[in-house]
Amino acid sequence: MPIYNKLVRDKILEIIKAEGLSYNSRILTSDELLVELKAKMLEEAQEFKEAVEKKEAVEELADILELIHASLGAYGVDFEELEAIRREKKEKRGGFDKAIYLIEVEDK
Repeated sequence: MPIYNKLVRDKILEIIKAEGLSYNSRILTSDELLVELKAKMLEEAQEFKEAVEKKEAVEELADILELIHASLGAYGVDFEELEAIRREKKEKRGGFDKAIYLIEVEDK
């Protein structure tokens, strides 16, 4: 039996059961959930980095967005608050629309 020890989507257990397989799982505490959300975010970011095809990359972005929503819920923050913070940061520091790649900064 493969051992996963990782956060999975809510319907995965139903899918496993429908395939006639057995499993062992538990519900995470709030603190454990935050740790696992962060680990899963890194996993999905790595998969996005490795994605070659557009469809695959967009699917990984959808996974990341789902993790963002779950993380906001864990912190008790709504998406509108996150969006307001994003807009504020973009106003102060800019976005990534211009595709600027910094090579170096000369020391004083």
